[in-house]
Amino acid sequence: MSKNSGFPKGLRYEIPEKIPVLPVRNIVLFPMVSMPMMIGREKSVKLIDDVLVSNRFVAIVAQKDPDIEDPKENDLYRVGCVGIVLKMMKFPDGQMRTLIQGISRINIDEFLSSEPYFTAKVSQIKESFDYSEDSQGKISALKKSFQILSEHSPIIPKELVNTIMTSDDPSFLSDIIAINLNLKLPELQELLAEGNINKRLERVLSNLNREIEVLEIGNKIQDNVRQQIDRSQREYYLREQLKAIRKELGDDDDEQEIQELKEKIAKLGLPEEVRKEAERELSRMEKMHPESAEYTVSRTYLDWICELPWNISTDDNLDVDNVKKILDEDHFGLEKVKDRIIEYLAVRKLKSDMHGPILCFVGPPGVGKTSLGRSIARAIGRKFERLSLGGIRDEAEIRGHRRTYVGALPGRIIRALRKVGSNNPIIMLDEVDKLGMDFRGDPASALLEVLDPEQNYSFTDHYLDVPFDLSKVLFITTANLMDPIPAPLLDRMEIIEIPGYIVEEKLMIAKNHLIPKQIRENGLGDELIKFTDEAIVKIISSYTREAGVRNLERVIATVCRKVARNVAMGSREQVVVDEKRLTELLGPEKHYSEILERTNIPGVAIGLAWTPVGGEILFIEATRMKGGRGFSLTGKLGEVMSESAQAALAYIRSNASKFGIDEDFFEKGDIHVHIPAGAIPKDGPSAGITIATAIVSLLTGKLVRSDTAMTGEITLRGKVLPVGGIKEKVLAAARMGIKRIILPKNNEADLADIPENIRAKLIFIPVTTMEDVLKNAVADFESKTPLRVKEKKIKKRKG
Repeated sequence: MSKNSGFPKGLRYEIPEKIPVLPVRNIVLFPMVSMPMMIGREKSVKLIDDVLVSNRFVAIVAQKDPDIEDPKENDLYRVGCVGIVLKMMKFPDGQMRTLIQGISRINIDEFLSSEPYFTAKVSQIKESFDYSEDSQGKISALKKSFQILSEHSPIIPKELVNTIMTSDDPSFLSDIIAINLNLKLPELQELLAEGNINKRLERVLSNLNREIEVLEIGNKIQDNVRQQIDRSQREYYLREQLKAIRKELGDDDDEQEIQELKEKIAKLGLPEEVRKEAERELSRMEKMHPESAEYTVSRTYLDWICELPWNISTDDNLDVDNVKKILDEDHFGLEKVKDRIIEYLAVRKLKSDMHGPILCFVGPPGVGKTSLGRSIARAIGRKFERLSLGGIRDEAEIRGHRRTYVGALPGRIIRALRKVGSNNPIIMLDEVDKLGMDFRGDPASALLEVLDPEQNYSFTDHYLDVPFDLSKVLFITTANLMDPIPAPLLDRMEIIEIPGYIVEEKLMIAKNHLIPKQIRENGLGDELIKFTDEAIVKIISSYTREAGVRNLERVIATVCRKVARNVAMGSREQVVVDEKRLTELLGPEKHYSEILERTNIPGVAIGLAWTPVGGEILFIEATRMKGGRGFSLTGKLGEVMSESAQAALAYIRSNASKFGIDEDFFEKGDIHVHIPAGAIPKDGPSAGITIATAIVSLLTGKLVRSDTAMTGEITLRGKVLPVGGIKEKVLAAARMGIKRIILPKNNEADLADIPENIRAKLIFIPVTTMEDVLKNAVADFESKTPLRVKEKKIKKRKG
């Protein structure tokens, strides 16, 4: 059954065709609804005054934009509601308060005038309603839902609920419920313009159910907060409430923070895998409470992702001449290292996508390994970061901690990249030979991936858990010794040995670098202090004994401080530091040459030794006494050196007659071999020929030449085998004034590493047998039965 009876029922007003129009802001008037309105605009006040003295009819039409003060025809909706002014009250400021009763929906057909207020020709919107079981069900559902809404919302009065529950007018029900929902102006206008009551009921029911869901969510939040307050304090409850309110309003600070992170991640241009992980973590973070520990962990992780230099690089200075100039300014000598850096730049100039090499500087302390890394960075224009690995025992220092741990951080490599802000810096891993290992893992093994050019393009830190490309980084490691470095790690590095400095090199380093630096640091000038070359050489030889120049710089600093003290007391005369003045400032010499004094009796020979701080000379002393078959070794010798001494004695006993020695010498007496500096451990086979020479000198009564030092391993047959550390040993001999060096013939190739100016000052005697050693080391030595002839005869018999 269909009716077009013009709801609501019982309407007895006859609406005129021409009617004044009252524009209103954010208000939609429905039929059969009374609504108070404040009238303030001059035109609107005039309109109310006029209708009160006539039929009191007025068309209430909403503005599309409530901010417009003087609306035009196009600023008004074309659907409104005719109302009748029931009451009016004026205020002293000219405004009036009215109560208007809605009567019928109307459509504005034509605006007739706009002055002194709008008038329009209107027509009623006829309403239709189909009575059916479906429509009755909608009415019942509407009443039931509104009752549920009233239970969740404390602002709906009970009288209104009673009115709705007792009414059967579908038009009135849809209108009265619509104005009590939290609907926006366009939605209310659509409901006002809808003449089909069935459709209007559907829309209102849909909006009503949506409103119930919103209230249920709000109540659920309140319930959750109440549950949490039982196990926490009142402040926490208020914070949760505030969060819930802000979340509903959509204007909380956390949302803004998350939005900023989203924008930052989008702008970084991250690799695909990294971007996905960052977005996944950001999605998790959005669902967390800002005060929870997990939220802080996620925020810190995303900060690390955003602050790493994924795509930021510095440009290399590929001017080879300029790089060489800077390296020469900062460091004297070290030609092998400088050549390797020049080679790297040359290849880089030809092939821009090459992987960074892994260089390892091996040498004694104080030779400039660490400062050389800074100089390289300055020369090629890269950022520089130094990481000290000495004593590190935790693998997490390299690979980082898992994020599950409290206070987790990335490893030192990733932290260094964040600090320098570039993905192609020079990272110096200092003291790589002093890495430790314990229950927390092996840091040296963790470095395998870092220092492998074939793997480090996808280095994965445990904290980040995404790959980072380290192939552009130029890694430089330093070590004093190669032996403690694990073989797999050593295999990944290019070893560049930096030997100790000779006197001439130290002299140039002191003049060009150390002295100017200490003069500046002690507030002096060239007009107040001057060092002579003789004084510098004396400091090097008599006050310091080292492979590097650290102690040399300290002694120079001591001299400068003493001069600065005099200047501070009023002296302005230039102090010329010569050998005489040096003794006054520094006191007696700390080191002096013992060579002539210690080789002036038979049984003393000079050997050469390698130490972590460079080469050293050893005085090996032998003496005999009455006894029977005793052989003593002292000087804190290691097992290998003790065995070398036993081999030397066995060789001498088996060839005693050839050397003019009584064959029964060991039956009648004891032999004691001592190597001074007994508090220092000594080991290795390279002292074998020196021990044998000292014993032969003792037993023959002939002196060993005081200008000769030797190194080499001895066999029971008298063969001289090659040893290591030749360069360091030769430099030590040169420092101590040695002129002649006896070394194994198979070590001749090692002499190429020794500077030309040093080789020119020394006489090198390559030997293959112990007889060659004795002929060149022991004065007036003669072999009664030449060993080489005997060897040839033995070979002939074997053949």
